[in-house]
Amino acid sequence: MKSEAPETDIGAAAVLERLAATIASRNPANGGDPSSSYVARLLSRGPDAFLKKIGEEATEVVLAAKDGQPDKIIYETADLWFHCLVMLEYYGVQPRQVLDELARREGVSGIVEKAGRSNA
Repeated sequence: MKSEAPETDIGAAAVLERLAATIASRNPANGGDPSSSYVARLLSRGPDAFLKKIGEEATEVVLAAKDGQPDKIIYETADLWFHCLVMLEYYGVQPRQVLDELARREGVSGIVEKAGRSNA
């Protein structure tokens, strides 16, 4: 029997791309209305607003992980990723670019990768 699990692998990239497209459509620069859209409101307030949310969500991920409850970890990580997608929209970065960077690092030792950075 086939599992009814959500999309994974290439499907996960498609989910991120669809969500990024929705976020882009709510950008005030694209006609998004801050009075009716949470995303438009965050973007209209600038980096301080969404970066604060990213910090809050990152803290919630850490607390969920310390509690060791997978459902909370998943929920809070989804919140963190969402707010990171809002940030990417603001700076004109596509999720595919982040995924490409992860793919570039795949199979490379973290120690080797970090040593190869110009600011290491």
